[in-house]
Amino acid sequence: MSGNRVARTLVGVLAGAVLGIVELFFLCVAWPASLIAATRPAAERGVARLIALERARLARWLGHDTASAGGGIGFLAARAALGVVAGYGFASALFLTGLLLFGGAWDLVTGGSESVAVNLPGVRMITNSGILGLTSAGFLLMLIVLATAAMGAAERRLADHFLGPGRQEIMRRRIAELTATRSGIVRAVDDERRRIERDLHDGVQQRGVALAMLLGRARHGADPARTGELVAQAYTESRRLLDELRSVAWRIYPTALDELGLRAALAGVTERSSVPVTVHYGLVGRPVSEVETALYFIAREAITNAIKHAGARDILVVLGEDEEKVSVTVSDDGVGGANPSGGGLSGLARRVRALDGTFTVESPPGGPTKIEATLPKDAPCG
Repeated sequence: MSGNRVARTLVGVLAGAVLGIVELFFLCVAWPASLIAATRPAAERGVARLIALERARLARWLGHDTASAGGGIGFLAARAALGVVAGYGFASALFLTGLLLFGGAWDLVTGGSESVAVNLPGVRMITNSGILGLTSAGFLLMLIVLATAAMGAAERRLADHFLGPGRQEIMRRRIAELTATRSGIVRAVDDERRRIERDLHDGVQQRGVALAMLLGRARHGADPARTGELVAQAYTESRRLLDELRSVAWRIYPTALDELGLRAALAGVTERSSVPVTVHYGLVGRPVSEVETALYFIAREAITNAIKHAGARDILVVLGEDEEKVSVTVSDDGVGGANPSGGGLSGLARRVRALDGTFTVESPPGGPTKIEATLPKDAPCG
C-alpha cells in the first residue's frame, strides 16, 4: 500500500469520523421525526443528503465509486457507529504518536533524556527516554498504517453491502464472468462439433457406405433383374442419404433463420416434430442476429429434449418482449427430471450467459418441465 494511498485513506477515515458524529446526531433527531407524517419528508431528504455525502467521501478518498442507488437509515446507523469508533481510535493513536515523536525528539535535542531499563523475556537492555519515545512512535505509525488499510477495507465492504458494489468491483466481476462465459462457449462449440461428428458418422456415413455397397453389387451383377432391383434399392438409399444430409444441415444452422426469420425457422421445427408443438410468437420485430440465433437454438433444444427424454405429448413455446429484453419459454407435459448441468442444457445456459441473459430450468420429477431464457434486445459488444 503506497504512502499516498495510506494518506488518502486516513483522511477519508478521519472525514468519516466527523461525518459519523453528524450522522449520529441526525439519527437521534431523524428517527423520531420519521414517525411523524408531517416531518417524514424532511427526514427522508436529510437521509438522502447524508448518503450523498458518504458517496462523495467514498469516491474521493477511498476509491469506492458506487454505481447503483441504495442505502437508508440502516446504512447511516452502521456508518455512524463505525465512523465514531474508528475516528476516536485513529485520533487517539495519532495524538499519542505525535506526542511520542515530539517528546523523544525534544529529549534528544536538549539532552534531557533519562536512562530507561527495558526488561523483556530474554532481553535486558538500557536505553534512554528519547530513543524509546521515537521507537514507540515508529511502532505506532506502523500500526496506524495497518489499521488504515483494514479500516478502508471495512468501509468499502460496508458500502458494498448497503450501497451496492463499486465500479471496480463491478468491473472485476464482469471480467470474471466474461472469462467464465468465454471458456463455456469454447466448451459448447467443442460439444457441438462432437455432436455433428456423431450425426455424420452414425447417419450420413452409414448410409453412404450402404449406397456404395448397393452400387458395387449392381455393377458386378450378371442378372439384369437383380441388377435393376439393386439399382432401385440404391436410389431409395440415396434419397434417404439426402434427407439425412438435409436433417444434419438443419440441425447445424437452418438457412430459414437468416432468410425468413425466427418465426419461419420455428415453423420448420414444429413441422419436423413428432409431437404437437404450439408456438405463441409475441415478438414485434426481428431481434439482432446473435439474440435471434440464441432464441432459436434454445427453443429447438428444449423441444428435442422434451421429445427424446421426457416423453412429452404436448409442447408450448412462448416468445415475448418488453422495452429492453426478449424471452422464450418452453413448457412440456413430460415426466420432468431434466438435469440443468446436462450437456444440452448447460450448453444453452453458457450461450445465454455469454449474451448477458438469464437461463432457468424448472423440471421436478414427474413434470412438467419449464425452460425459460431472457436476453437483452441488443447483444453485448466484444
